[in-house]
Amino acid sequence: MRRSRKAKIIATLGPSSSDEAAIKGLFEAGVDVFRLNFSHGSHEDHQHRLFLIRQLEKEVGRPIGVLMDLQGPKLRVGAMQDGAVELEPGAAFRLDLTEQIGGSDRAPLPHPEVFAALKRDTLVLLDDGKLRLRVKDCGNDFAETIVEAGGTLKDRKGVNLPGAVLPISPLTKKDREDLEFGLDLGVDWVGLSFVQRPEDLVEARGLIDDRAAIMTKIEKPAALDCLDELVALSDAIMVARGDLGVEMPPEHVPSKQKLIIHTCRTAGKPVVVATQMLESMISVPAPTRAEASDVATAVYDGADTVMLSAETAAGDYPIEAATMMDRIINSTERDPLYGRIVHSPDASLEPTAADAIAAAAAQVASTISASAIVSYTMSGSTAMRAARERPDSPIIVLTDKREAARRLALLWGAHCVHTSDVTNTSEMVRKACRIAHDEGFAESGDKLVITAGVPFGTPGTTNLLRIAWID
Repeated sequence: MRRSRKAKIIATLGPSSSDEAAIKGLFEAGVDVFRLNFSHGSHEDHQHRLFLIRQLEKEVGRPIGVLMDLQGPKLRVGAMQDGAVELEPGAAFRLDLTEQIGGSDRAPLPHPEVFAALKRDTLVLLDDGKLRLRVKDCGNDFAETIVEAGGTLKDRKGVNLPGAVLPISPLTKKDREDLEFGLDLGVDWVGLSFVQRPEDLVEARGLIDDRAAIMTKIEKPAALDCLDELVALSDAIMVARGDLGVEMPPEHVPSKQKLIIHTCRTAGKPVVVATQMLESMISVPAPTRAEASDVATAVYDGADTVMLSAETAAGDYPIEAATMMDRIINSTERDPLYGRIVHSPDASLEPTAADAIAAAAAQVASTISASAIVSYTMSGSTAMRAARERPDSPIIVLTDKREAARRLALLWGAHCVHTSDVTNTSEMVRKACRIAHDEGFAESGDKLVITAGVPFGTPGTTNLLRIAWID
């Protein structure tokens, strides 16, 4: 089940893709990691989907990652008269904490934390930015605004405050219940929504500990102000362009996407680009040319993973969307320009043996035209160092930790194999050669570059580089 590409694919499961045949079809189409979106579906739904994924994993003999995506705090207006009202441009409109049903001149907003963050001239967006209000006066339980962009306001539509840092945790009561459920199930990644500050990650890490890896979703402009700290505290980053595109001008999103990818690559942290990548394939069997270009741009920039959301969760063509994503990535990576572009960012190497070995492995593999780099790892850090270099050779990751193999399924260029650890260098070389051959990466006479740590079985001791020939 070797993939011919370096960038990976995440697909969201939902009503269109929840049975055994659909999940297997997505995997065979190229999906490496499955996303369980806890904004939708019951615990029983997600449990059943995870069961099917683990059954598939046993069948194909390849580690498959599972990402649980927490909903996070959702700010919404309350009920409106007759379900919807019209807001006229230039009209006065009031937001308040009272529970009275809203009308054409006011709406209930049951979030005191929003009013705590408001100031005069703050912009308030409703319904994914379709309606825009400007605050003229505000207090602890109200805001008097002017409608800048009007339209229909329906019940329970979302509220966004661009640029405002809200005094709330990214983990609601629902999130905490979902989190405990997901961790007990054995998910590999936890996607944190609405992260605004480093303290949010500290809180989440205290709850998650080492039971799963943390993927921080960058969807608030405030998060960009502390991006370096968030990257350092996270195990991976997601460029969540949905809410990010609502809370900042659309023309700013592409440059911020490139900034986030560059920051992650420099730090050696996996980065995922998500939202609306093949959006039109929700209802038609082919993407627009702009969507294909969007996916390719993320691949050229060196993103570890690209993600499908509604395309596979609720669309009419889930398998076709995954197949198209796979085709676009493969085509992009075959472009002669790809290698020159993807290698451009300079990684910030630390003065350690592990970083020196990883950088040397990529250079040696290129010099001798090695068929693969074989990385022995326990925690996954050695494999991430190897991937940070974006080597021309594929990276075979060998680990005796099943959890690490599953987490690294989204890592650029990594082909993960769960196997027992080795005890000496002779065994290390024999196993690396055998697995590289059996997994379809090397033939007799090919060369491998092998990295490991001595003494074997000790985390964080990468200090050995070896060149080996396949017999």
